[in-house]
Amino acid sequence: MPTLNEEEGIETCLNWIKSAVEELQLPTEIIISDSSTDRTPEIAREMGAIVVEPDGKGYGYAYRYAFERTRGQYIVMGDADTTYDFTQIPRLLDHLEKTGADMVMGSRLDGEIKDGSMPTLHQYVGNPLLTQFLNAFYEAGVSDAHSGFRIFTREAYERMELETDGMEFASEMIMDAGAKDLRIAEVPIVYHEREGEETLDSFRDGWRHVRFMLVNAPGYLFSVPGVLLALFGAAVMAVAHTGVALGEVTLGVNSMIAGSLFTILGIQVGTLGVFATVASDPIQKPGDAVTSWVSTYGTLERGATAGLIVFAAGGSYATWLIVDWALNGFAAVPFTTSGLVAFTAIVVGVQLVFSSFFFSAVN
Repeated sequence: MPTLNEEEGIETCLNWIKSAVEELQLPTEIIISDSSTDRTPEIAREMGAIVVEPDGKGYGYAYRYAFERTRGQYIVMGDADTTYDFTQIPRLLDHLEKTGADMVMGSRLDGEIKDGSMPTLHQYVGNPLLTQFLNAFYEAGVSDAHSGFRIFTREAYERMELETDGMEFASEMIMDAGAKDLRIAEVPIVYHEREGEETLDSFRDGWRHVRFMLVNAPGYLFSVPGVLLALFGAAVMAVAHTGVALGEVTLGVNSMIAGSLFTILGIQVGTLGVFATVASDPIQKPGDAVTSWVSTYGTLERGATAGLIVFAAGGSYATWLIVDWALNGFAAVPFTTSGLVAFTAIVVGVQLVFSSFFFSAVN
């Protein structure tokens, strides 16, 4: 348990744990990862817990510091504010063994949330929304991704590569477990009102979770939006350039301009997905064919060559337009969709050439 001035709840939590241990009849150690300025560590030591003091700051760091000092086959984690009833540890352990899961979580949202124990915004908006993000991006398949009451095997812990220090640590565990195909199960629990002062900042900590999820899923953040934007833009340009009617609607010059912008923007966003994949080693790597192929087989030479070909195609037509303009005494030249296609090709070609050099630098 990580503790930060939890003297009001630590004794109750330790008594609950002792009751669970008595029921299980298994050798157990209780590790308190403490950064308190009150009597929390003294109370914990008096009750037989092992108290360690992390040499760094943060909720996630406190957990990681304690995990590295555990010796058991199973690790149980939870907060020391009496919100989680640790007498339920046997239920979680039993479910872990019966299902063969790598991790079992206590689900508050599928269980009972006592009056006053969770803000309404968290219960009906924040936690469900963040859980849906995790399930969509990382295929976690859980109902309450941010429940802090969890039990997992040592093998599962050693497979997870946990690195974060802050509140996003709760998300990182589920994200990494999902990305590594670890099996996560849940047990409904009762969530109680906390003892002591609340230390959670709803919007700041919520944003930290969302930011961490997005940064570690470049496929959803960059690659998929980039590919969709580029395809949509190219389709709009093709329809506008050929003059094909869509029912009773015919796309014109303005649609052509919009299609050009979408195409350029899509390619730019898509290349960011490739850069993020090769440079940051995200938890969830993009699965789309384009990003996967470029990340695996892309080279400076291939990318630069493709860019030069696209640039040359657009540049040739643009050169002809300039020559024609000069031969006509630099008179006003009517705008054509063909000209916009050429200039779009020039921009895309330059993007590909310089992106290839950057890809080579970060890969």
